[in-house]
Amino acid sequence: MALLLADVGGTNARLAIARNGVIDPETVTRFRGDDFASFDDVIAQFLQQQDQPRISGVCVAVAGPVSGGTARLTNRDWDFDENRLARLTDADHVRLINDLTALGYATPALQGDGLSTLRPARPDRARNGQSLVVGLGTGFNVCAVRALPGGAVTAMEAEEGHTNLPANIYLRLADLLGEEQAAGFRSTEETFAGRGLSRLHGALTGQTGLRSEDIAQAAGTGDQDAGATYDLFAELVGLLCRELALRFMPREGLFLAGSVGRSIADRIERFESGFLQDPFMRHIPENTPLYLIMDDMAALHGCLAALA
Repeated sequence: MALLLADVGGTNARLAIARNGVIDPETVTRFRGDDFASFDDVIAQFLQQQDQPRISGVCVAVAGPVSGGTARLTNRDWDFDENRLARLTDADHVRLINDLTALGYATPALQGDGLSTLRPARPDRARNGQSLVVGLGTGFNVCAVRALPGGAVTAMEAEEGHTNLPANIYLRLADLLGEEQAAGFRSTEETFAGRGLSRLHGALTGQTGLRSEDIAQAAGTGDQDAGATYDLFAELVGLLCRELALRFMPREGLFLAGSVGRSIADRIERFESGFLQDPFMRHIPENTPLYLIMDDMAALHGCLAALA
């Protein structure tokens, strides 16, 4: 018997087969979303490539909200349905989860090159079995994780990206940009996803239309405007993570994920200037270790853990 695992984003879908609790690295395959009309077509091609194995369970991590056994990608017109996937794969058990939920399930297994420590915390700090994954990439979301007796974890769903921007961050933007410009940063996702970085750069410099990757590349080559944008953005991410640290109390660790999250790692001092800026309850962020998820297979490992 085999388990079918999938990590599906707006650009690519990565699929794999697991047997006996281990992902078979020979089966890991990436598919470009633009090449397929639906995720069902991806499944059909993948299973054909794998010689139609007998599938007993399926877990799909989706970059979009999941509710009632159905889901839809935020950035592509693909929909998902647990019952339809069960018919397609003949699996006895099918589960759809949000991609951040998958990363939450993966956190206990992250180690070695798959995890980078950005900011350690005192080993004698108070512990509570709680962690938080913060995903900054094409979109924005979080997943709160709670350790359970016996070593398992529960990973909780959220749509943090669609909450209103914390007032302290909005006021900082209004002071820098003026209220009219700051009005474009009302939600957390519109501010901290990749397009938020692009919009911030445009508001600061007048250079509109640049992708977050372009700004990162320019900053890396010494462009002063791009560097200033990234410094400010890293500080704002620190301010946000300070709010999240107090909201979720992740004493075991706050895990950054996603392409934008990885770019913050190069500006950890600017991040810390925001993370530790407020003296009120400062001991909480001070005693929250900060990690960066480096493992591209993390979501697949999380899918495997979710089925278990």
